[in-house]
Amino acid sequence: MQGFIVNLNKVKEEDLIVTIVSRSSLDTLYRFYGARHGVINIGFKIDYEKESSGKSTIGRLKDVIHIGYKWINDYKLLRLWQDFSALFYKHLKELEELDSFYFDLLEEASLRWGKQNPKRVAIESYVKLLEHEGRLHKETFCFLCSQKLENEISFIRAYLPTHPRCARDIAFNKKGIEELFTNRSTLFFSDKEVERLWQILLEGL
Repeated sequence: MQGFIVNLNKVKEEDLIVTIVSRSSLDTLYRFYGARHGVINIGFKIDYEKESSGKSTIGRLKDVIHIGYKWINDYKLLRLWQDFSALFYKHLKELEELDSFYFDLLEEASLRWGKQNPKRVAIESYVKLLEHEGRLHKETFCFLCSQKLENEISFIRAYLPTHPRCARDIAFNKKGIEELFTNRSTLFFSDKEVERLWQILLEGL
């Protein structure tokens, strides 16, 4: 089976507890250290097998094959991808079963990551996630003060709309917001706006 590594925890010596988003589950597995084992890291896509152990509540990760990306050797792209991938662990860690949406979202994003601005890809992917989970807020009222929003709109975590004065943050252009929420595109956002949306995204899914 295949999946994306979203968390690693080192245990005794070089052993690892690895959390993986697969098509149907969030797998937390134990990987024993071995000289023949390839290096794995957060954000890597792998093909793997899981082996149940009667002595432990956690299964064993085995037969790991790293499925590389074309952009894997670009450190800047990899670092951003790891930051994005790690957000999924915090968001999904209480779950065991998943629908295929999260795997497919990461798969689609990974294919676009080296071809487009990765921060734009992440933002567009995040809006798809918010919509999937029923958390995409298109209301015309400020989340912080409950007053009507006019032309100037800011965002807080989860892209909840607010007045710029309430959030003490920059205002995003309305055309850009409409394009993002309707067509899942950052086309009409400036690089400065994209950078701020990326920083808000890093606060958590």
